[in-house]
Amino acid sequence: MTFGQQSGPPASTKQIAYLLSLLEAEGYDFATGRHHYGFNQRQARGKFSVSEASELIDQLVARAEAGPDDAPAVFEDPKAAKAQAKLDSDRSTLLRGIPAEMLADELQRRGWAVIPPS
Repeated sequence: MTFGQQSGPPASTKQIAYLLSLLEAEGYDFATGRHHYGFNQRQARGKFSVSEASELIDQLVARAEAGPDDAPAVFEDPKAAKAQAKLDSDRSTLLRGIPAEMLADELQRRGWAVIPPS
């Protein structure tokens, strides 16, 4: 696949128009919503494949139908998700290197009840 090309057939004009109306209801268009929704450059120009448009429409409709008591759907920034995964991995690696006694002492200092394995 060539760089910047979509991975399937292009979305229909009706799909793109519906997607744009959903975005506009949230105060965005394709270009201004690029970073909020994690669009790439092609998508920021309004070019989506059928599957990309369908997935985004489903997310936006679910978000619009969520009541005020429901937790709103969060569009996760792909860069932020990758950075968080790396941070979690680094923390896990760091914790594996700390002796269990030190971890138990710190947990007890914070008010946790620690029971050694049998």
